[in-house]
Amino acid sequence: MLYVDIPLTVRYAETDRMGIVHHSNYPVWFEVGRTEFIRQNGISYSEVEGQGILLPLLELKCKFISSSTYEDKIIVRTSIKSYTKIRLNFYYEVFKESDMNNPITTGETVHVWTNACLKPINLQKYNEELYNIIVKNSAGETR
Repeated sequence: MLYVDIPLTVRYAETDRMGIVHHSNYPVWFEVGRTEFIRQNGISYSEVEGQGILLPLLELKCKFISSSTYEDKIIVRTSIKSYTKIRLNFYYEVFKESDMNNPITTGETVHVWTNACLKPINLQKYNEELYNIIVKNSAGETR
């Protein structure tokens, strides 16, 4: 699966005084997309953590193109932009369900594979099965 679409409805608590989605919600939505991407490709994030593998965040980028408001139906599209044996870069697009051609927000997150002590690991050596899931479901580049 090269990307996963997750439908969400904007909740009132996610809006600001101006009635639009507050910028702090997008990283949360990215996390929902990321964990569902992993789950829908064969393994849950809790299973990954149960194997002593963590994926902490190194970078977060977000570009706001247009806004969303209370009760908008949105889609968070998540894909792998690039990967190495040590890092994983996700790409996100957030669309209004009524317009899947024009994202309202785009974003990226960069993560590093670590063990439970937060020491970087070579995922291919540490868990080849999980590494192969990443390779199989990536349209991105390897470095």
